[in-house]
Amino acid sequence: MANKTEIKALALGEGIAKEQGVYIVDVTYKKENGEYFLCYYIDREGGVGIDECETFSRAVEEVLDRENFIDDAYTLEVSSPGADRKLTKEREFLYYIGREVDVKLYKAVNGAKEFSGVLKDYKDSTAFVENGGEIMEIPAKSAVYIRLSFKL
Repeated sequence: MANKTEIKALALGEGIAKEQGVYIVDVTYKKENGEYFLCYYIDREGGVGIDECETFSRAVEEVLDRENFIDDAYTLEVSSPGADRKLTKEREFLYYIGREVDVKLYKAVNGAKEFSGVLKDYKDSTAFVENGGEIMEIPAKSAVYIRLSFKL
């Protein structure tokens, strides 16, 4: 569940992302080792690199400074979601519909705890993954992870 800071930061970044042809996969605002971090994870078809992250960072930083809605001192980070990132929020799942995902479950379903398939839908905290012609309903809480599949 996103906190108020994440929701506001996402709303402020959406226009910039659209202008730049990227998608905000996620925004997190966390305290780690006594420091606050506001992190945007951006992506686009074909992926993003350091240049896209830097361009987005400069633009969103201007808006964040102007709005000045975060009371604590924080570090702004902009990154790609990363190959091994678990999908956690609804907007991530919805963005990646149609892509192949790797799934690891806490308990085996149809004899398998790990498999790959195509993410077909996401509703009510449940991922619908096609595996071997069958659509499997996977409640997000029953998965160790559901992440994008990258084959070399």
